[in-house]
Amino acid sequence: MPTRRKILLAIAGAAFASAAHAEPPSNADDASALAFVKMIYGTYTKAGTDGVSIDTVMKLRRYFEPKLAAAMDKDQKAAHGEIGALDFDPFIDAQDWEFKKFDVALKDTAPGKITATVTFTSLKEPTTIVLDLVKIKNDWRIYDITWQRDKTPDSPKTLRELFKLKRST
Repeated sequence: MPTRRKILLAIAGAAFASAAHAEPPSNADDASALAFVKMIYGTYTKAGTDGVSIDTVMKLRRYFEPKLAAAMDKDQKAAHGEIGALDFDPFIDAQDWEFKKFDVALKDTAPGKITATVTFTSLKEPTTIVLDLVKIKNDWRIYDITWQRDKTPDSPKTLRELFKLKRST
């Protein structure tokens, strides 16, 4: 017979799962990478939020690997309060959004590296964002973001490309 605790845990788990669907994690790295991605995209599913703020070097370092965070910070400082190279939200490849759920598929690509494919429909537009994650010490950081750019074929397709950073193998 289910106890009250088990019932409450099942309800809480179902509520959390309704906001984001994902493949079940296969190991501790996958689970922590999934939690990192859900933390980012869960912010966008809440009404009245401004998404993930990356307007300071500390916030950039929270989400991005050091070289990418430094390039983004340098660009923000060079813009002197104006819009720099990044004129849209890199997590959603847009300036405006409205979605209540998202899916995440993880793929281990090498030790300490995972690719997270995030899909959602925002403002009736299906969107796929690919995050290349790297583990630094015990935390996941974004090494690169790849966007769909069918409508703007000449624009950079990745965050590293936007900031003219080479990808390492």
